[in-house]
Amino acid sequence: MIYFSKKKIIGLVWLIGTTLVGYAGPPKYSNDFMYIGVGAHNFGMGNAVVASSNDITAGYWNPAGLVRIPTKMQFSFMHNEYFAGIAKYDYAGIAFPLDSNKHALAVNFMRFGVDDIPNTLNLIDADGSINYDNIRNFSVGNYGILLSYAYSILPNLSVGITTKIVHNKAGSFARSWGFGVDIGALYTIKDWRIGLTVKDITTTFNAWAYSFTDKEKQILALTNNVIPKSSTEITLPRIQLGVAYHKSFKGKIDLTAELDWEITTDGKRNTLVSTKKVSMDPRIGVELGLWKYFYLRGGVNNFQKMYNSKGKKSFTVQPNIGAGFKYKDYVSVDYAYTDVGKASENQYSHVVSLVLGINKRKKKETSELINTIAPAPAVSPESTPENKIVEPSQNQPEQ
Repeated sequence: MIYFSKKKIIGLVWLIGTTLVGYAGPPKYSNDFMYIGVGAHNFGMGNAVVASSNDITAGYWNPAGLVRIPTKMQFSFMHNEYFAGIAKYDYAGIAFPLDSNKHALAVNFMRFGVDDIPNTLNLIDADGSINYDNIRNFSVGNYGILLSYAYSILPNLSVGITTKIVHNKAGSFARSWGFGVDIGALYTIKDWRIGLTVKDITTTFNAWAYSFTDKEKQILALTNNVIPKSSTEITLPRIQLGVAYHKSFKGKIDLTAELDWEITTDGKRNTLVSTKKVSMDPRIGVELGLWKYFYLRGGVNNFQKMYNSKGKKSFTVQPNIGAGFKYKDYVSVDYAYTDVGKASENQYSHVVSLVLGINKRKKKETSELINTIAPAPAVSPESTPENKIVEPSQNQPEQ
């Protein structure tokens, strides 16, 4: 009897899942790894950051927030592991705010994958004997590259766009390439911030291609497995709307609270509000900053309807907590304890991320901004240098 390890089972399920999506029309969870999120700071807030994101990760959450990066260059890194280290999720990004505090560019990269999966298709030789030397390992990986641009239309209004390149690969058996676009906007009025992001506004497609040898096809047929054919899947748009409030108390305590709504358009989901066409899922996050150095965070998201053994309906919610340390605008180290996979309470993970900034940006002078909005006040002729009479000093020689 052959026993399958957890890694082998997860890899085979992943391969089967990517195969079946091509037959089911617009799938609900196409490119689902692209919606896990990035940044331990954001996970600690329950992913309620569409309106308050102001670092390199804004290229993922809301590209309009990139213009608020306080340094001329910023880097970010994150690593996380799932299922006792079987699956790994990595993220890295770099941002380049440009001149006049009006433009910003960013590149973000993410990978979610399982490595060293045994390929047992050739385990049994033609004579029926088991030959372990025929086992070869392969990897299943999902890759995303985000290219973002942001522009500040007004001092309190900015917009942004993110172009996404998606690549999925399962060893030498299957691979796909996809393309999509996200857009975002951010509006600030006093202590309030309103953010809007429309992900996959053009619908994101994945074109899948499969490759099996004749022997592998024969084995799949003999074991009653479907031999997949080239196909295309699409990811339908989803809307994320956020409202955040920020207040500073004597420069020592900062409070940020945000409420987000995510609206999906791929049919009914198990969310707080759901219909046949769309579903709505709220997110709530709070951050407390102390002396501009230490931060405590908490958030709730992933509201779901559950039924007990008696058929009584109730709601469950996913809590998240986090903390962070920040040194001016140059170094930020963040931690979050969260269920990134949204699978169960047993899947909570420790997430750590790092943000590095280089060369602080100079803020636009207030007087310069005022002069661009209102003309300079009129000056009386008596006060002009040409009409002002200057008395000669005692040390000034007579003309």
